[in-house]
Amino acid sequence: MNLQKISGGTGLLDPEKILKDELQLVLGSWVGDFGCGGAAYFTFETARQVGEGGLVYAVDVLKSVLDNIKRRSQELNFKNIITLWSNLEKFGACKINNSSLDYGLLINVMFQNKNRASLLKEVARMIKPGGKILVVDWKEGRFPIGPRASDRMTLVELVSLADLVGIKLEKKFEAGQYHYGVIFVK
Repeated sequence: MNLQKISGGTGLLDPEKILKDELQLVLGSWVGDFGCGGAAYFTFETARQVGEGGLVYAVDVLKSVLDNIKRRSQELNFKNIITLWSNLEKFGACKINNSSLDYGLLINVMFQNKNRASLLKEVARMIKPGGKILVVDWKEGRFPIGPRASDRMTLVELVSLADLVGIKLEKKFEAGQYHYGVIFVK
């Protein structure tokens, strides 16, 4: 029997490449990684790329995830990561000021949320005018991994929703074998 090995984590997505080549993250930037997740691959890579003069908010709804990130940040000597608990589906709930971030990251988050409009509106609230929001999520189709097809948000749905919350499409790209990537500008 021929079994295809499927990578997880950074084998599925390459945070360094996506942040550097696609988003073109700038040294010294302030970034929110919204729904950062337990492994926080994008949080730690973002913290490395923005450097000591930058700041990364690791935001999640699971306090255990944030505790792990805080512990790993200390172990890895990252002093530019702040963990924040928030329910991003509630507008205004996140304790980050309006228009204070250069970038927002939504990596593998859209498929997990029911109130996607509120989520996107909440992230857009925190982004400066001219700032960017990176969304990476699961492509349509049947794959051996990933969420159910009914839980996925299509690229067309995402672009329509972004238009409603006042952010404009800048760029689409292939984020990985199973993922699409989109960058919006506020």
